[in-house]
Amino acid sequence: MAENSGYFSAAAHTHSYGNLVSITRRFGDRIKAALYDLFATDFELLVLTEDELVEHSSQKDRNNSLPEMAGYTFDHFIVGNSNRFAHAAAVAVADNPGKTYNPLFIYGNSGLGKTHLLLAIGNSIHEKEPKKRIVYIKGDEFTNQLVRAIKNGTTEDFHNKYRNVDLFLVDDIQFIAGKQQTQNEFFHTFNSIYEAGNQIVITSDRPPLEMATLDDRLRTRFEWGLMADIQPPDLETRMAITRNKAAQLGLILSDEAVFYIADNITSNIRRLEGVIKKLTAYKEILNEVITIDSVKRAIKDVLKEGIFTPTPEIIIRETARYFQLNEEELRGQSRSKNTAMARQISMYLIRTLTDLSLQAIGEQYEGRNHATVLSSIRKVENLIQTDHKTATIVRDITSNINSNDRESI
Repeated sequence: MAENSGYFSAAAHTHSYGNLVSITRRFGDRIKAALYDLFATDFELLVLTEDELVEHSSQKDRNNSLPEMAGYTFDHFIVGNSNRFAHAAAVAVADNPGKTYNPLFIYGNSGLGKTHLLLAIGNSIHEKEPKKRIVYIKGDEFTNQLVRAIKNGTTEDFHNKYRNVDLFLVDDIQFIAGKQQTQNEFFHTFNSIYEAGNQIVITSDRPPLEMATLDDRLRTRFEWGLMADIQPPDLETRMAITRNKAAQLGLILSDEAVFYIADNITSNIRRLEGVIKKLTAYKEILNEVITIDSVKRAIKDVLKEGIFTPTPEIIIRETARYFQLNEEELRGQSRSKNTAMARQISMYLIRTLTDLSLQAIGEQYEGRNHATVLSSIRKVENLIQTDHKTATIVRDITSNINSNDRESI
């Protein structure tokens, strides 16, 4: 078996093609479901004879790229003043894992390249040492898997999966802040990996000090190694990224077009890449010659597509997740102090982050009337002004909501 390689292969002691097909048909779905529970990634199932397995393995060894990390390499990362330090730290970790800067904590706003560096470390280490056990997980998925493990009585499998790795890559760690059971599990996972001398790399949209509900034990450990921030790229770096991305997609842009794109897309690399993809579509689908007018239209389209307005569903989901509730509880009639506070904050956030009316907001909560919604909003507004803890909670949930913008382009 090859962990984290995107497929699962098994040798069958038979040379009968019919038997191989029968195994795949009868047990394929169950095997893939079990693998997903164990490794949190989708696998393709190949049932091979022993001779075929040897040949397949030799082909795999010639291609060490992890499927979920494909394209995320240091060669494809454009270095500028805004990310030079983080890039150098990532390269150092990839060259000497477990011994240099452990853990490495990379933070910065969405769309600036944190995940690229995280996966480039994984790609680099995997290429040099294919047998290294590498695990990549997002903070919210770590929570989801822990909940499933507890529910299904498979916590020992969960521990074995995450505590016995050579490289632990964790994206968006901010999502575990405030979740006590998750933080406790992550604390022990962190300790096991660190004490074994293995490497941990973490990304976040903010430094540990700004995560008000993060367990102090975790905050301390995150600060043990090296913290590196990534800032929005300057004009020269944005131009280099534009040229590089265009070249990858086989698109030749004039200097005027490159400058115009870089000058108008200033703070989010994903949107810059979105413009290049849009121009590529103009060329390939519409057979259009790319002019400065094409560039202006592409930017307008991408900026319009990229305007992120969270839905009430996203706001309720992130608020419930923060308070460790399910969405039904938050929307329902429970009057417990924790649930009532979560409900009031979610109403406040829907009011401030969307254009829904008080009546429309009330309909999200089993038909509460507009007076109840207004009272809840005013209460939260007052608490934000007078209670630092509430203000911090609202800020953290808002940041988590805005993180959903990652998928907008």
